[in-house]
Amino acid sequence: MTDTTHRGCPVTHTDYTGTTPIYEHYALLNADRERERFLFNDSTERGFYMLQRYEDVQAGFQQHQNWTTAVRSALRPGLGEPLLPQDLNGEEHLKLRKILNQFFAPAAVRRLEPLATQRCIELIEELKPKGSCDFVAEFAIRYPTDLFLALLGLPVSDGEQFLEWSEDMFSAMLAGEPERAAAAKKNIIEYFEAALEDRTANPGDPETDMVTRLLEARIDDEPLTRDQIHTILLTLMLAGLDTTRSALGYIYTHLATHDEHREEIVEDPDLIGKAVEEFLRLYPLVFQAGREVQSDQEFEGLELEKGDVVWMGIGQANRDPRKFDDPDEFIIDRPGANQHLAFGGGPHRCLGMHLARLELKVVLEQWHERIPEYRIAEGAELTERGGQLTLSTLPLEWEV
Repeated sequence: MTDTTHRGCPVTHTDYTGTTPIYEHYALLNADRERERFLFNDSTERGFYMLQRYEDVQAGFQQHQNWTTAVRSALRPGLGEPLLPQDLNGEEHLKLRKILNQFFAPAAVRRLEPLATQRCIELIEELKPKGSCDFVAEFAIRYPTDLFLALLGLPVSDGEQFLEWSEDMFSAMLAGEPERAAAAKKNIIEYFEAALEDRTANPGDPETDMVTRLLEARIDDEPLTRDQIHTILLTLMLAGLDTTRSALGYIYTHLATHDEHREEIVEDPDLIGKAVEEFLRLYPLVFQAGREVQSDQEFEGLELEKGDVVWMGIGQANRDPRKFDDPDEFIIDRPGANQHLAFGGGPHRCLGMHLARLELKVVLEQWHERIPEYRIAEGAELTERGGQLTLSTLPLEWEV
């Protein structure tokens, strides 16, 4: 309900942090976007101004000089876990991105494809004879965890142990249990530190080995500190694992309940690249990004003051009917689907977007070659976590 105004802006009370039945957050996002162009949401202590329509959100991402990542999430404006390079802005941000970019550029990601394909096939072949799995827990998180280790040049065989720690840290952070999160983080940092010690003694090629690259990197002639390297590695983990798991969960829920779309990609795997873009548009998991205003400013008639929190409505922009026809429908060859904002925009656009696309493409190709037909287990109740969307479980079944 909008029943009052805040500095002249209509107010909404919608809470986007709860656990709900699947897809409920997208319905809430659509409703707020169509209610008013701009809203002030008072569901958090600081509140935030909501940019919701495609053109506004796209323009908002270009306001990076005044709207900074001093707030990364409008829903959780306290910085929380330090992240690099996300916490940096301006020149500092560009300098660190330059060090990392080469590992996430299209050419570097293509080098990972054979390994990504091999690991994907191994995991699918392990599950296939069982005839069922919890897709979220048994595949969608295991796969990106193994690739994350491969990206760093660390043993994929460490995946099971690493997954245990990272899951513990994710769940503790989201449950607001700082002591449990800290214990899991300590294990992860010790693992990274052992890898750093090994590369210090036995350097790899900094062009292809990320751990060596971070040890040898210089910013303004100064090496990165150990704490900075730990934070970068932890950031890559936090940014890459949960998001891929979430994307796969929504994609496979869709394909398990839309036979015609699944059959299209089974019959013509060349459509998978287009399907990935449309899935990213339709089911963005990071449905908002936060920014903090650094000086008073007027934006398209919205009066903003220093310290205000701004919500960049990624999920709302991606389903804005002003930009996309029939925006709540999956259209596999949608013109301009890749203009979605699932990876954000501006200088903080997602570093791992090419890797994410590769992972999703490889999974869709290899899974459907081996398990072309599957369904959601009867009676399964699918729920989604708010804040940053993910499915808690996805029980799939198929004939063996």
